[in-house]
Amino acid sequence: MSKRSILAIFIAFVIAVAATAMWSASTTERDGDPDANVLEDSGSATGNSVEKKKSGNKVARIFTAPFRAFGRLFSHKDKLQRMTEKDGEKFESVGISRVDDSRTPEPKKLALANSAKEHLANGRSYLLNGQFNEAITELSTAASLDPRLTEAHNLLGVAYDKKGLADRAKDSYERAVKVEPEDAQALNNLGFSLYQNGNYRAAVDRLKRAVKIAPTDDRILNNLGLALCRLGKFDEAYKHFARAAGPYTGNLNTARMLERIDPNSTLAMKRLGELYKRTGRIDPAQAAGNSLIGVTGEVAAR
Repeated sequence: MSKRSILAIFIAFVIAVAATAMWSASTTERDGDPDANVLEDSGSATGNSVEKKKSGNKVARIFTAPFRAFGRLFSHKDKLQRMTEKDGEKFESVGISRVDDSRTPEPKKLALANSAKEHLANGRSYLLNGQFNEAITELSTAASLDPRLTEAHNLLGVAYDKKGLADRAKDSYERAVKVEPEDAQALNNLGFSLYQNGNYRAAVDRLKRAVKIAPTDDRILNNLGLALCRLGKFDEAYKHFARAAGPYTGNLNTARMLERIDPNSTLAMKRLGELYKRTGRIDPAQAAGNSLIGVTGEVAAR
C-alpha cells in the first residue's frame, strides 16, 4: 500500500473518531431539536425551509460535519452578549455608546413598503438577518394585505418558530397549506412543527405529502425519517434517510436515532457494528459487538 493511501486512511480514521466523540457533546450543548442536531452533524439537512432548495455537495457536507461539530461545541457566541444601551441606563454614573462590530451589528433597516409583496420581501430579509420581531411585523402585514400569499404565511410561521411561539407558527403553516395544498415547503414546515410538538402521526402525514411533491428534497426526507423513528418505524425511516444522503449516512442516522430513543437497543448496536466493519474500524466494531452481547445477556437474565 502506498504512503499516500496510508495517509488518506489515517486522516479518514481520525476524522471519524473525532466525529463520534463530538456528536453527543455537540448535540447537548446546542439549541434546537436534539434529534435534528444528530442528523445535521452527519451532514443531513433538517428542520424548517426558509428559502427555495439549493443544490449542494452532499459529500462535502458529510466530510465537514466533524469540524462543524467542533465549532459548535467550543463556540459560545449565543451565550455571551454585549451590554446594550438599555442595560447601560441602569448605571446612571456610566455613559455608554453603541459599538457596531461583528458581534453587535447595527439592526438592518429597510425601505418602507406599500404592497404585500414588498412587505413580504422585507419580512424575508429581516428573517434571514435574525430580526424576528421586525420579520413578524412585515410578514403579518403582507399576509393581511394578501391573504392568498402563501409564502407570507409560511415565513411568518418560521418567524414565530424562531420566537418559540409554536402554536402561532402551526396556525400560520396551516394557513399556507390551506391556500396552496401542493406547496412542499409549507407542508414540510408544518410537518416539522407537528413533529417538534410530539404529534408524530400528523407530522408523518404532512411530510409524506411533501415528499410526493418534492421527492428529492433531502430536508423533507430527513424530517420524515425523524418522525418515523419516533413512531418506531426504523426500517421505513432508513429508506428515507438513505434516499436523502445515501446508504452509509442512512445507516448512521438510523443507528444514532435508535441509540437516542433506546440506548440498550440491540438493533442500534448491530447497525453500528456493521457500519464500523464496512469502514474498516475494527475496534469500534468489536466494542459494539461486546455491547450487543451484554445487552442480549441482560435481556436473557431478566
